[in-house]
Amino acid sequence: MSAIARDTDESLIASRPPPTPQGGVMYWLRTRLFSGPVNSVVSIVTLLLIVRLVWPVIDWALIQADWVGSSRADCTSEGACWVFISTRWSQIVYGFYPLAERWRVDIVLGLFFALIAWLVIPRLPGKKSVALMGLVGLPIIAWVLLLGGMFGLPHVPTRAWGGLMLTLTIAAVGIVGSLPLGVVLALGRRSKMPLVRAVCVIFIEFWRGVPLITVLFMSSVMLPLFVPANVEFDKLLRALIGIMLFWSAYMAEVVRSGLQAIDKGQGEAGAALGLGYWLRMRLIILPQALKLVIPGIVNTFIALFKDTSLVLIIGLFDVLSIIQAGLTDSDWLGFAIEGYVFAALVFWVFCFGMSRYSQSLERRLHTGH
Repeated sequence: MSAIARDTDESLIASRPPPTPQGGVMYWLRTRLFSGPVNSVVSIVTLLLIVRLVWPVIDWALIQADWVGSSRADCTSEGACWVFISTRWSQIVYGFYPLAERWRVDIVLGLFFALIAWLVIPRLPGKKSVALMGLVGLPIIAWVLLLGGMFGLPHVPTRAWGGLMLTLTIAAVGIVGSLPLGVVLALGRRSKMPLVRAVCVIFIEFWRGVPLITVLFMSSVMLPLFVPANVEFDKLLRALIGIMLFWSAYMAEVVRSGLQAIDKGQGEAGAALGLGYWLRMRLIILPQALKLVIPGIVNTFIALFKDTSLVLIIGLFDVLSIIQAGLTDSDWLGFAIEGYVFAALVFWVFCFGMSRYSQSLERRLHTGH
């Protein structure tokens, strides 16, 4: 062995053990909250403020609350009286739906939540078929079951609908209807045909320029004046159409922002392959544009869901309106806080769920890594 090889061989460093992985609660606290004197002071002050502000709420809402009972006489503590919610639970969920027919609502709500769970859980197969079922099959089943008047089911007028079932009905129809219509309007606003572009611009700017409460009022009060006397539009149907048209204008601008973010070279590449306009949009442009504007789309859905409470102006009682009506009962005067807190919690659960699902959808569709 040469001298150079021997010297190189002797200078080799012995292998070291792998680094010990660091983690756990203490490691997270030390690196995130108490990594230095300033961070430690800020963290301690913030935690004290949180405890000072949050603990009274927890004590009122959970620890000292009354949960079981049938009247206000059972609310004897200084905490929240959730007995008000439990005694009116059926009305909060079903509204004024007949008691003997509420099984129909249970079936529709069960199918609704089952389809959502199937679409949300990533590992479940057949999501395209389930989505098609949710967009086409479920609305038909819901309309037949809830409205009745066919297949031996008693007719239940929409004025008897209310509570959570009405809120979910309005939100679902508004979301399912506004997105495809918004996509069409966004494409029309970017069209090279002047007439199509002008019609879409006028439609979008008109609906964006009026408040939703005015749209609901006009659909309920003014629309019957412009149709023949023998033609009768259901009040709920008028509200659904108004909400769908109103939010489709906002959705169109969200989708248009995504279309403008796509480089024109994408469309030119599709044209070079011989693809027509609609094929380019369906296979190349729209998939990328919609992926970019997922946060904006979900933000519009959340705003739509919260604005369902405005249907009170036309005499429809959603979940918030049902709670407000219950607070006017002389037996429950003085329990407005519990009612509004519960209504806020219901809206927050659904809106937060949509927000979290949109974030997971963004991570699954992210192709920039």
